[in-house]
Amino acid sequence: MIDTPIREPLQRATGSLLGLAYGDALGKPTEFLTVAEIERRYGPAGPRELTGDPALVTDDTQMALAVGWALHDAPAPTPANLEPRLRDRFLAWAASPENNRAPGMTCLRACAGLARGTRWQQATVAGSKGCGANMRVTPVGLVAGYDLDTLAGVAQLQAGLTHGHPTGLAASELTAYAVRVVCDGADLAGLPGLLRDRAREQHRVYRADWLGDLWQQPGMDSPAGFIARGWDECLAALDRLDAALARPDDGTDPCLLTGEGWIAEEALATALLCALRHRDDPVTALARAATTAGDSDSIAALAGAFLGAALGPGAWPAEWATRIEYADQLTALGHSWDR
Repeated sequence: MIDTPIREPLQRATGSLLGLAYGDALGKPTEFLTVAEIERRYGPAGPRELTGDPALVTDDTQMALAVGWALHDAPAPTPANLEPRLRDRFLAWAASPENNRAPGMTCLRACAGLARGTRWQQATVAGSKGCGANMRVTPVGLVAGYDLDTLAGVAQLQAGLTHGHPTGLAASELTAYAVRVVCDGADLAGLPGLLRDRAREQHRVYRADWLGDLWQQPGMDSPAGFIARGWDECLAALDRLDAALARPDDGTDPCLLTGEGWIAEEALATALLCALRHRDDPVTALARAATTAGDSDSIAALAGAFLGAALGPGAWPAEWATRIEYADQLTALGHSWDR
């Protein structure tokens, strides 16, 4: 009889949440710098070491934790259970003294409306598709018990509370879907094709049970037409990603190829570009994402989430796990979803 070794779980959820925070921390000091300024400060390889004890993150990780705990605490993934928990977590974040990391104005503006008790479909910033909608969505893709319809509804709901633009909703769903399929074992190299297929399948699917009447905005004549606009913009971003991947990597700023990441679909595409270019060297992927002229912390955070989901916590230097801010919360949530 041959004994088969018992393999430990890869701990993909823990790896993904830690990767998100590590990318966020590396991109935090570079977010508002030019590439030339970043390279003068860190060298041509960009930032590759966490600084500070703890190494501080931004609102990206803070809000991802807010989403994560709302999901963790909900007895069942329904709109009735999740909307008030997301609202409460977002408002606690908005009022926290630790909310001093250059938070996004869209999130703050929407939270002000939520704090007044306004219906979220009215409190949201309808015209915003900023990356705040999907910088925090990673936990949705980590909950193994969600079927794909639930994943889509939860991802779009958490986005919609602050960012009411259809592209914010669609890009958030795609980001969560990317994390999910990678956790389930999909090859990173095939991810752009899987995302394109998902976007086409969902092109005119409006999730009224999760979104209510959010679609009723100026210029929109139907729920399907509303959400199709978001998917079209995501498909265009995936076109730019495919074109970037088809050309040799000449070391240029990834933002020049797929966008600066201030808006949702560009944050997704540029993070994927960095992750796919350097999928065999995750720290280099984060450094590349942080050495950009755009929203460096959000791009690096998402790149870290994708690579951590693929490779587990072993992708990252072991000593980082005790130095990152919110390490206890990141690992507690990760362990609850690891598989």
